[in-house]
Amino acid sequence: MTREQFRPENHDNDHFLLTTVVGSYPKPKWLHRARDLFEDEDHDFDEENFEEAKDDASRLITKEHERCGMDVVVDGEMRRNEMVEYFAHRIDGYEFNGPVKVWGHNYFDKPSVVEEVEYDEEWLISEYEFTTDVTDVPVKVPITGPYTLAKWSFNEVYEDHEELAYELAELVNEEIEGLVEAGARYIQIDEPALATTPDDHAIVGECLERIANNVPDDVRLGLHVCYGDYSRIYPEMLDYPVEEYDLELCNGDYDQLDVFKEHEFTKDLALGVVDVHVREPEPVEEIKENIKKGLEIVPPERLTISPDCGLKLLPRDVAYGKMENMVQAAREVEEELDAGEIDIDAPTISADD
Repeated sequence: MTREQFRPENHDNDHFLLTTVVGSYPKPKWLHRARDLFEDEDHDFDEENFEEAKDDASRLITKEHERCGMDVVVDGEMRRNEMVEYFAHRIDGYEFNGPVKVWGHNYFDKPSVVEEVEYDEEWLISEYEFTTDVTDVPVKVPITGPYTLAKWSFNEVYEDHEELAYELAELVNEEIEGLVEAGARYIQIDEPALATTPDDHAIVGECLERIANNVPDDVRLGLHVCYGDYSRIYPEMLDYPVEEYDLELCNGDYDQLDVFKEHEFTKDLALGVVDVHVREPEPVEEIKENIKKGLEIVPPERLTISPDCGLKLLPRDVAYGKMENMVQAAREVEEELDAGEIDIDAPTISADD
């Protein structure tokens, strides 16, 4: 178990519900303006100015997470424009030919694989090192997984997306090795494409095997899967070589909670307890009730508290209100657990399991 290393030294309660975020967070409006100026040839806002703006935003959001009392923080992905595009720009073999329409008025600059993919420049190591210099709180690193990088790209080279995913898994593995060497001890692999094509769960599992083989025992490896029909990948996903599953259940009003009761949930659960689609902070008492739903699946020592997904599309004051209330709710549930006021329904895994 790697979880206890993230318990704060001055934690007030005997029980510890680890609190964190999934990854993305609303960018300050001035950062969007800085990007516009940088991309506008009529302005002399150069790369040095833009990098300074991203540094400032990363400091600001990291401290915002710290201020609300979160146990593990990220920088809100201030340097990332999109979860596939950001990485594709840093992988040899990709090129961009313009945005494609995904739904409504939303467009995605979908990349194409036109040559064999290769690891060139580092992706997140400098981002991680900058964030750890900003805060004394443990830092989590979210990284888009190889299956999503493959599935959300045009493939013009490999036989199929499966072959591309396995090649990309080798590159993700190389980046994670660098992150571990830099000191990262909490890495979250994001695979939102798994929820849209759950029949490919075996491909995701093979990708994760190729990555996890080189992850030391003291590194916490998690998997974030966005909203979808979890019954199509559960309980098979429990075989994945990760310690924690981050699942989006609040958005569906926990209507899939029973899916995870049919077979014992043998890993750690990072439970979404606030809905990123609701544009107002949920009250503390409501979040506490959501946290208790997680205790129907796993005991407190295996429960992580987080929002459903990334918060980047919310107004920043709303996002902060959700995080502040989420942390407060977790601390109050810990106090109630200490006092024996909460019945834990989750099965306890024996030492032999």
